[in-house]
Amino acid sequence: MAVLGIIGGSGIYDIDGMANTRWVKVDSPFGDPSDELLFGELDGLELVFLPRHGRGHRIPPSDLNYRANIDALKRAGVTEILSMSAVGSLKAELPPGTFVVVDQFIDRTFSRVKSFFGKGLVAHVGMGHPVCGRLGDAVVSAAADAGIDVVRGGTYLVMEGPQFSTLAESELYRSWGCSVIGMTNMPEAKLAREAEMCYATVAMVTDFDCWHPDHDHVTVDAIVKVLLGNADKARSLVKAMAPLLRGCEDLCDEGCQTALDNAIITHPSARDPELVAKLSAVAGRVLKG
Repeated sequence: MAVLGIIGGSGIYDIDGMANTRWVKVDSPFGDPSDELLFGELDGLELVFLPRHGRGHRIPPSDLNYRANIDALKRAGVTEILSMSAVGSLKAELPPGTFVVVDQFIDRTFSRVKSFFGKGLVAHVGMGHPVCGRLGDAVVSAAADAGIDVVRGGTYLVMEGPQFSTLAESELYRSWGCSVIGMTNMPEAKLAREAEMCYATVAMVTDFDCWHPDHDHVTVDAIVKVLLGNADKARSLVKAMAPLLRGCEDLCDEGCQTALDNAIITHPSARDPELVAKLSAVAGRVLKG
């Protein structure tokens, strides 16, 4: 059955009706995840929450152990990942408070390990359609049930950070047709695909990026107010998703959970046994033979 994993901020986890909650340390051969995982049940659906930056927001985007985070969720039994991410808007029609169910990414990060695979075990997964449309459909349907307006479709520009964009960069990304900008969803989405997990992003707009003429006049109080409002809507969205996913089989008709069927290039006789062992959760399905 489907198990929903949620990666996001601490404000999302306090959901009315969650039962049997417990924090559990999940070890990963790729190092330490951002934090312990919060297990629980909501309306009959198993949920697993991961604080992306750790409780208290201790870890900056470039220092997140993305591989350990995804590996730990896989080991916890998660089949679908809902990424809840704060972003800036690159379009006037996406004001603060807007939720965007993105369908594309442009990866502009440069100092992060982006694959579980490597020397001794090479694999190439397809990323033409980097998010799961089936899970995205569930998000849109849940938002409608919860009375939350969402925009379906858009491109998320993932920058390295931790600094925000220059004005020239912001204008460049706008000329590319990007919708929102943030620092966290790559290589998260790539690793989720390698781990054969369904992945969808809800990009929660907090402010306009620096291209906007009013950007320099935005106050901290205004941003905090938007953040709190977004967290309220995010909790309502998760709560509305539970009955939609409850009892669903963990099989994806879009091929997310068979992404490795034709991806591994290295011949079995040439594979690094140590790396094969590390990939027992991520790629065990196709490496058992």
